[in-house]
Amino acid sequence: MDLLFIRDSFVELLAGVPLTLQLTIIAFSIGVVFAVLLALMRMSGIRGMDWVARAYVFLFRGTPLLVQIFLIYYGLGQFRPTLQSLGLWQFFREPYWCAILALSLNTAAYGSEILRGALRSVPSREVEAARACGMSGLLLYRRIILPIALRQALPAYGNELILMVKATSLASIITMMDVTGIAARLISSSYRPVEVFIAAGAIYLIINFLLTRLVGLLDWWLTPHLRAPPASSNTMEKVNV
Repeated sequence: MDLLFIRDSFVELLAGVPLTLQLTIIAFSIGVVFAVLLALMRMSGIRGMDWVARAYVFLFRGTPLLVQIFLIYYGLGQFRPTLQSLGLWQFFREPYWCAILALSLNTAAYGSEILRGALRSVPSREVEAARACGMSGLLLYRRIILPIALRQALPAYGNELILMVKATSLASIITMMDVTGIAARLISSSYRPVEVFIAAGAIYLIINFLLTRLVGLLDWWLTPHLRAPPASSNTMEKVNV
């Protein structure tokens, strides 16, 4: 085990961190928007919308992300004349946008199920109280239901964010030079996969550690009612007596 080579590989792999974070942030943000829409479709009570959302979730949760990336990047390339006529070829010929699209669609399926569970867990008494105050429709969702649901979904969505960071490594198979892509290039030139993958794993570990701390901080900030109350001065005086 060459520690100096691991160190040098670690430094070289850092060049792929910006692309890894970029893929994660953009795909995750788009995925959250789609996930909210899908969760609302499942909860709408309209059979057609419910079945469309069910089919979407079943499709993207039931097939590997790797296959989805291949289908979007290589599969849609077979329909180049059609895409060119629609003005979409500029988008689908770029591996960057194909990776963003595949990651977004995939995380939306998982995120929608997390949000659906969170929406169902919103206490009915709080909804009834809001309706008694005159709220309904979008105002009820925006001020009462969605804030509570998002707060309750945050721990599970934090796990989904970590899975998204790791899923970006699959983008390297369509020529994206993220951390894993640079690692593959280093391995092909040095034939030392163990040291290179140790360095790459350390980078992903550091990123995910920081993200877990960030999610934990956000969870702490959104749940002030769950914190232990500060000790009052009267209590301290009683303890001293």
